[in-house]
Amino acid sequence: MASNAANLWVLLGLGLAGILIMTKKLKKTIKADFGAFIQKLELLPPPQPAPPKAPHPLTGLNFAVSDVIHGENKHYSTPTNPAATARIPGGSSSGAAVAVAANFVDFSLGVDTLGGMRVPAAFCGVIGFRPSYGVVSHTGIIPVSSSLDTVGLFAKDPNILHRVGLVLLQLPFSVQRNPRQILLADDCFQLLKIPTDRVSQVVINSSEKHFGRQVLKHENLENYFSSKVPSLKEFCSQKINGDSKISSIRLLANVAQLLQRYEFKWTHEEWINSEKPVLDSAVLAQINETLDMTDNEIEICKSIRTEMRLAVNSLLKDDGILVIPTTAYPPPKLGSKDIFSEDYQNRMFSLLSIASISGCCQVTIPLGYHDKCPVSVSFIARHGGDRFLLDTVLTMYSSLQEHADTVAKSKLSRHAVNQEHYAEVAKEKGNQAYKDKQWQKAIGFYTEAIKLSGNNATYYSNRAAAYLELGSFLQAEADCTKAINLDKKNVKAYLRRGTAREMLGYYKEAIEDFRYALVLEPTNKRAALSAERLRKVFM
Repeated sequence: MASNAANLWVLLGLGLAGILIMTKKLKKTIKADFGAFIQKLELLPPPQPAPPKAPHPLTGLNFAVSDVIHGENKHYSTPTNPAATARIPGGSSSGAAVAVAANFVDFSLGVDTLGGMRVPAAFCGVIGFRPSYGVVSHTGIIPVSSSLDTVGLFAKDPNILHRVGLVLLQLPFSVQRNPRQILLADDCFQLLKIPTDRVSQVVINSSEKHFGRQVLKHENLENYFSSKVPSLKEFCSQKINGDSKISSIRLLANVAQLLQRYEFKWTHEEWINSEKPVLDSAVLAQINETLDMTDNEIEICKSIRTEMRLAVNSLLKDDGILVIPTTAYPPPKLGSKDIFSEDYQNRMFSLLSIASISGCCQVTIPLGYHDKCPVSVSFIARHGGDRFLLDTVLTMYSSLQEHADTVAKSKLSRHAVNQEHYAEVAKEKGNQAYKDKQWQKAIGFYTEAIKLSGNNATYYSNRAAAYLELGSFLQAEADCTKAINLDKKNVKAYLRRGTAREMLGYYKEAIEDFRYALVLEPTNKRAALSAERLRKVFM
């Protein structure tokens, strides 16, 4: 980075936003810049106005601009996801997300068509803002899908997101308003591949803290869109052969993907045919695929777009926030084939198509980690409600992080308590089997307890007792040693290890174990007699 904090770094990239590019699964070296930058250009900051005029609103911030495709890229390698280095960094603007996640810049710009910014934000654990369609100029960007493309931004700090967002949107000052309804889309949360309350409960707790329980409502978007977007039925009858089992949200995903591919091909097919660029086979297959779109079907898609915007605006009005998961899946591993599976595509695009088709604004908010992978949630406001959305995120962000941490810890705590409970149940079953002289069965139960709670010395010591009854002295000694390492004052473990060592012919070590048991418990007759007997015979 430049020494002057006001200097700007620009990230230049090349790609086809929204179309997946895969590479071979290789062990990669993590670059110093995480592979976020293809080229760096230093732009000198503009001169500041003379006092008493206020300085430029973004003075002192560093930023990056992205024009890259989804995470895995054939030509420029794959940026490393700083939040999960073995996982893909996301969609088309992943380089810009990585630059923010790795703290190289304060904010970065990118383009979102069908999740090109929202997915990298979710996978890299940063905030991602997709503004309302058409609010930010498309001048200077290479279009992927002219009716879906939206210029947005990434940031880690909600204050910077708010500050840059207002400049990007060129919004006038207005009084901040609190949401009067926060709607959780229950059917969308059912698409999640992690426990739903890991995300929904965080939003519920934070909303109650700031605005009270009365603002919280639940919505089924499948039913709502089915009734409010009638052109979806017409699209279904013509393009999906009238399959009534397909949900309205799934149909939206089909509409969005079809529109994106159709508009991309319409815009770039001539250039691709004349220049014949080297493309990944998966990309080439999509480009060459025949898209049978009649004029009537294109009009149906446009009608769906219009009806969707009206439907979401009607649902949220001026003071509502719709809450959905950003992505259904955690970030897949590098080189994984999961992203090509039908289930992955259906779940992901069902969630991403809501803002893409309606043109409404959406913010992706990180919520910590689950199983070492970033977790996020998305807030959506009506088309044109960008300032209201940014204000709401700024208000709730800190408490969302606090509640995310609390929920994550409580989950871990409850999980640990459950594990310990089941381990104790297994131990008691082992004790009963031992009393019944079912030594092998007892070993099985103690082993189960150890798997559930491997730091309990008693489980190892009890299993050692069963091993002694079977004459498995090496296993008994090993279990006793493990128990002693966990609990230095476990008298039974020293006695049992002494017995195992005596039977293995390690007499000196056996005497030391019995004597140490006497130090811990001077009145233990078994330890005293065993130590004295071995001392007389072998010393």
